[in-house]
Order: sequence, then C-alpha cells, then structure tokens
Amino acid sequence: MNEATGYSIKSGEVTLTNCDREPIHIPGCVLPHGALLALRRADAQIVQASANTGSLLGVEARELLGRSLDALLDPSQVDFLTNFLRTERLERSPLFALTAAPAGGSGSFDVSAQTQGEIAILEWEPSTRATGPASPDYYTLVKKTVARLQTTLSLRDYCRSVTEEMRGLTGLDRVMVYRFLADGSGWIFAESKRDDLNPYLDLHYPPSDIPKPARDLFLKLWHRLVPDVRAEPAELVPLVNPVTNAPLDMGHCALRGASVMYTEYLRNMGVAAALVLPLIRDGRLWGLIATHHYTPKYIPHHVRVACEFLAQVVSLQLAAAEDREQHEYKLRIRSTHEALVTKAASTGTPLSSLVTGEPGLLELIDAGGVALLQNGEVWVAGRTPAADQIRALAGWVREQNTESTGGLHTHALPSLFPAAEAYKDTACGLLAVPISRSHRDFLMWFRPEQIETVSWAGYPYEKTVEIGPHGPRLTPRKSFELWQESVHGTAPAWAEIEVEAARRFRVAVLDLVIGHAEQLARVNKELEATIEELDAFAYVASHDLKEPLRGIHSYAAFLIEDYEGKLGEDGETKLRAMMRLSLRMESLIESLLHYSRTGRGEMLVRPKDLNVLLRDVRDTLQARIRETGAEIRIPRPLPAVHCDPVLVGEVYANLVGNALKYNDKAEKWVEIGYDERDEEDETGHPTRRTIFYVRDNGIGIQQRHHDSVFRIFKRLHARDKFGGGTGAGLTIVKKIVERHGGRIWIESTEGEGTTFYFTLGESPPT
Repeated sequence: MNEATGYSIKSGEVTLTNCDREPIHIPGCVLPHGALLALRRADAQIVQASANTGSLLGVEARELLGRSLDALLDPSQVDFLTNFLRTERLERSPLFALTAAPAGGSGSFDVSAQTQGEIAILEWEPSTRATGPASPDYYTLVKKTVARLQTTLSLRDYCRSVTEEMRGLTGLDRVMVYRFLADGSGWIFAESKRDDLNPYLDLHYPPSDIPKPARDLFLKLWHRLVPDVRAEPAELVPLVNPVTNAPLDMGHCALRGASVMYTEYLRNMGVAAALVLPLIRDGRLWGLIATHHYTPKYIPHHVRVACEFLAQVVSLQLAAAEDREQHEYKLRIRSTHEALVTKAASTGTPLSSLVTGEPGLLELIDAGGVALLQNGEVWVAGRTPAADQIRALAGWVREQNTESTGGLHTHALPSLFPAAEAYKDTACGLLAVPISRSHRDFLMWFRPEQIETVSWAGYPYEKTVEIGPHGPRLTPRKSFELWQESVHGTAPAWAEIEVEAARRFRVAVLDLVIGHAEQLARVNKELEATIEELDAFAYVASHDLKEPLRGIHSYAAFLIEDYEGKLGEDGETKLRAMMRLSLRMESLIESLLHYSRTGRGEMLVRPKDLNVLLRDVRDTLQARIRETGAEIRIPRPLPAVHCDPVLVGEVYANLVGNALKYNDKAEKWVEIGYDERDEEDETGHPTRRTIFYVRDNGIGIQQRHHDSVFRIFKRLHARDKFGGGTGAGLTIVKKIVERHGGRIWIESTEGEGTTFYFTLGESPPT
C-alpha cells in the first residue's frame, strides 16, 4: 500500500493467496447505505467524507471538505454534537449520538461518533426511529430472551435458543452459531432458518473461509452488517487523511467497506445480506452468530444495538452454559480428585497405588488408559502402549518444553509424534502432565483413535481461478454442496475441564512429593546424626573394651601356668574356656571397631587399575587358595575405576575369601569379572553401567537369607563350621560399596553356588 495514494478495496487486488494479509481495517470505502465524515477535533472541520454524501446528506463530498458541521446541521444540533465529542469517552468505542435530518438529505439519520487521537469519526445511517409504526421494546425482548436462555441444560440447546431468539429479533432468513474448532475450521453448531431453506447444521468450513484479519477485527467490533452484497461501496475523499497523513483506520466503524472476497463469497452462496456478531470467551474468539438473508435487508442501528447486547450476554453466559452441561462430570472430577489426593497424602502410600487402586486415576478423566512413569518404572491401567513405548513418548514430551504450560495435550498424537502411529488404536489422544521438578516423571492419559465422518459445505480444498480486471486470480469457492470425508488419526479432543483437572492434580502431587521429600530429608539428617553418634560410641566402646579383655585372657593364662596341677581338671577346663571366650569377644570387638572405622574414615578416591588391586588380593589369600585347591577365573581384564583402593581391596578380599570358605565341592572355583548394561540415568538419557561380580560354585544361600547376610554378626552356620568367623565381613563390604555410591546384591541357588554383584557409584570406568 502506498500511503501517499491510500488504499481502496475498489482498486486493491485481493485473492485467496493474499487474503490473510488484506488490510480490511483500512478499506478506504464505506457501505453505500450510509455516509461517513472524518473531522479534525481541534476545530471540528471536515477533512474526509465518503463519496456518497451528495445523495444521502445533500452535499457533495468535496464541498464538505474544510467546512464545519454547520453545512449539514442546525446550530443546536452542532452544539450538541460538539459537546458530545468533547465529553463522552469515544476512543475507539462508537456511541449513538443523535438522530438528525440534514436539510437537503434523503431523510433522518442515526449518527454515531468515535474518536481516534486527533480525528473524530461520524457515521450516518438511515433511521427508522421517527417514522413508521411504533418500534418494539427491544430491551424487554432481550430481557425475555436472556431469561429463556438460562433455562437450557446443554450448550447445544443454549446455542439453538440463541439462533431462534436472534432470528425473532431481526426477522432474518437464517441465523447460525458458527463455532471455531482447534484447527481454525468452523462448525455450524446451531441453526434457525426459514422452512424452505436447506439446512447448514453440522456442516464444516475450512479456516480459509474466515481469514485471520477478519477474526482479529471481530475482537474489536461487536457487529458486522452488509445490507446488500452487490451494492457498490463508496470511497473516501480523499483516501489519505490529511491530519494523520495515513489511511483512516475503520476497524471500529459499522460502515467499514466489505472485503471483495467476503461479498463474492456471500454471492456464491446466494446470500444478499448478512449480519455477523462475535462470541467471545476469555478474550478469544469462540465463534460467531452468523446470519443470512436472501434479499437485501437493512437492519436499523437501534435493532443492531439490541443484537449487540444479546451477543455480549451470550458471550458472558457461554461458560455458564458449558458448566451446566458438564455439571455432573465436574462433580465427579472434583470428588475423585479429593479422594486421590487424600490417598496420596497418606504416609508411605506410593503414587503407583493411584493407578490401579480404588479410586484410580482412570476415574479422574474419561480416557481409555492411564500410565504413571516414575523413576523409570511404568504402571498402567486400561488400554495403553507398551512400557518401552511409554518411556519413548515421555522422552518426546520432555523435549516439548512443557514447563511453562504444565503439560501437553493433543487429540492427534501421530501427526506430532510419528512413532505413535504404531499404537494409535490405544493412544491417538494424549494428555500428559509432569509430576517432578526434573520433568522426568509423568502422568499420561490416553484415548484411542476414533474415525470421524466430517460433513463439509462443499469441497474444502477447492481453489477457483477466474480472469478479472487484473488478470487470473484465485477466487472464493463456489460449490457448497455436501462433501464428506473420513478423518483418521484423531481421538476425541480433551475438554478444558479435563486439562484443568490434570493440571490441578499435578500441582497437588508436586506439593505432596515435595512435602514428603522435605520430611524424608529431615529424617535422613536425624538418622545420619544418630548413625554418627552410634559409630562414635562403637569406636570408643570397642577401643576401651579391648584392654580389659586382654587382661582377662592374660590372668587366665597366668593362673593355669602358676597353679598347674593345683586347680584340678575342672578348674583348668573353666579357665581355658574363659581364655577362648575372651579371644572370641576380642575378635568380635575388633570386627565392630573395623566396621566403625569403615563408616567414619575419610575415603581417598583415585583412579585404580582393578587388575593390579586384584593381584594384591590374590597374594594375600595365596595360602588359602593353595590349601583349598580352588581355581581362580578372570574371564577378561578388569577396568580401571575411581575408588578408594584400600577399601575396594577389602571388598574383593572378603568376597573371594568367603567364596573359598563356603565351598564343599571337590573341584572348587571362583570367577571374578564384570558386565556392562545399558540403562537410563537420572535425566532419562541412556548410559552404560558397569556391574562387578564374584561368583563361586559353593554351597549357595537360601533366598530368605539374601538380605540378612549383610547384618552385622549374622551367621547362617554354627560358629566353628566352615572355619568359623564373626559374621561382620559382609556388613563391612556393604558399607564400603554404599560409601562408593553403589549397591550390592545376591543371586544364588542353594547347593550350586552364589554370585555377589556390586556397583561403584555413577563414575564410568576409565
């Protein structure tokens, strides 16, 4: 657009390829049934006029330029209008000012006024207020209409009543509620029509039928009237406003000239006149009240004001109408939410119990299946994808950056995540919310694919080429015959109350998880302090008890030596028993002292080749290996790791020593090695984990003892069987492994052998 020459819909070339960019707020023209004047506010001089003022107001447009309103109105009306412009709030909000009849005009006109900075705009439309029979009481009509609307139970019934009431108010041939869907397409949700007309109810229209600029303007203007789609618009004179040196912004003007594409579209449908009013919910365009008439029809200003008021009331009541329709569902959601949160708040109740328990998460929202992904584990109820598919899906959801929205929902998952095509029969719709601060854990609800037949008003993808004054161009489609298609790859869309319910439950779960985590942190801190105190006590007690026990042992030995033959056989037997018991007690105290030191001492972590460490261990155990005749197997060289070599050497010495000790086979063997497994780390990314093991063909350990063998002083056999021992070795091994950030576990078959597996923290092998 050239600002020097201005823009006019009469000369601007608009096609389907550029209609989304058409400047419909500055059309440079007005609808011909009314006239427009633009005034400079400083002195009320007319600076622009529509070209039809001669036929309507009695004075040609160019004659009005530079003159005041005295050229059209008597002094009292001029004074009233001047004062109205000065005192009323009219910035981009046109208001009816007065009804006036210019001396040389074609009749009475309803004059509306608005202001734009330095400019005031007056719109003149034919009035029926002072002529003809008495006008109906539109306020009473609208009041009755609103009362009737409030008695409907469903949203569709509500919208159907809207069309009936609006048609009774205007006398138009067809009134529709046109609802916008998530993809921008339109759906005739309700309709009231003349009996002889074909129905449009439930027909769908592609997004291109109402371009974005038109949708944007409906958020500013409460009605759009085109009384005659074939009438030639009247251009502004001049096209560029001389005060602002720019085209006149007519976004809030009732007389704004209609787009050529819009009027051609209506003509292709056989429509002669149209009135459209927006339905706005929560600041967004929910839909339109679209009306058609099949002969030209002008709707007076005061009737349109009543229609505007009704559209505003309907917009405000949309939420209430939906609430009435979903009342029972909302009550069920609220009740289930409270029951689930109460259950989750119980101490020690895992979230996984909410998936399959009573009540369960599948009762919170209508869905085909539900899944909980927590710490890499998956729990499901209903029909869901496989666990691995759910983990992969969670990885994709995590990449969508759901932190700001609190989740993700779609009714066409395969179109966004192609891998979901494989399981669209269970999860074509997805509603996912993160339930951890790291966004690694998720709750997911699934809906299966639902093949839907959509009825379109004509083939929605039609593009018609016509030869116009500027050559070939794409024009609005002409066919509106019923055309149906089957839509695949979609599920029923998630309702707003369902999305909100999932998000509210997420917030409640996060509060509980965080609260439990803080409580657990406090308990752990207290436990750590207690353990430290116990370690200190064990160290002091062990150290202080060793000296008296040595004294007891020494005095018993002295007594036997000094009084040999005088104590009798029974006395000597008891003294020797005392010596054995004191040695046993000293051994136990030494183990306790060792265990205490293991937990209290500072670790000296450094890279260490485990093959070198293992040679030292074999040297230490060489005598026992030779004595038992056991074969030591090392299938492949061990890696180097970050560890405390002294402590890890003790782990291997203890495990290999036990493998040699607890073996009753004629041909004994001990295997020392490691495996590598692919797992997920805490962030959900794949990682390679190294797992070390010591395996033997010994006596084995019963399943019921797999945990108890790690308890201090716990023995599974008589004290003197298999060479004796204190029962502290495995306890110390477990302590060392845990101090390295790892874990230890057993796999064993009684009579066949045992494998001890352990890891050494998160640091990868070097």
